[in-house]
Amino acid sequence: MRKYSFLTLFFLFCLCLSATEKRDFEEAVRVAVSRQMQKYPKSTLKDLYKNFFQDKFGPGHIIGDTASAGNYLRRELASYTECTGDIAEPTGWEGNFLRVNLSVIKNGQIPYATFFDAFVRSVNGIRPVTVDQWQKEWLRIEAIVRSMDLALPGYEADRKEIEERLGRGEFVGHHSKVFEDSYSPHYRIVSKDIFEKELKPLLK
Repeated sequence: MRKYSFLTLFFLFCLCLSATEKRDFEEAVRVAVSRQMQKYPKSTLKDLYKNFFQDKFGPGHIIGDTASAGNYLRRELASYTECTGDIAEPTGWEGNFLRVNLSVIKNGQIPYATFFDAFVRSVNGIRPVTVDQWQKEWLRIEAIVRSMDLALPGYEADRKEIEERLGRGEFVGHHSKVFEDSYSPHYRIVSKDIFEKELKPLLK
């Protein structure tokens, strides 16, 4: 009888823990979505997807070739004169990484070499996850986004495109054209820890 009671209590404890984790996850996702929609009201599902996948995979998909990544960054820096937006914005529901605005280089707040080094080393902060694992997490995220009734333009077409891409084993997403045209984003993904310890102190 005592054994049965212990097993029952343990089972109930596990159920409560699972329910709490589910509530915490849903709340964190809702906060992340609301944060993006408040700052970027023209966001589409593609843009929300990009935010969440960046939080999971960081800058790993960009830094396969360090020399190419550096050349691309220099070309981007030379392609515009003004850079608006917050200096650093958290990604996804966990906030593992930050989108760090390239204005910090443009304005001379952080030297190019220091920034690029932090950007490259941010790959070390990525926790390995398979595309299949990410697909399952994204489906949970997408269900929460859908429940928020945001009336995102082209929702179903974007949802299908993302689903097909993940089905092919591809996780990388891109900003929508309306996002690019409306907000002209210029940033790189940097580990939250590296930003807080090494880059933030340089900002004045």
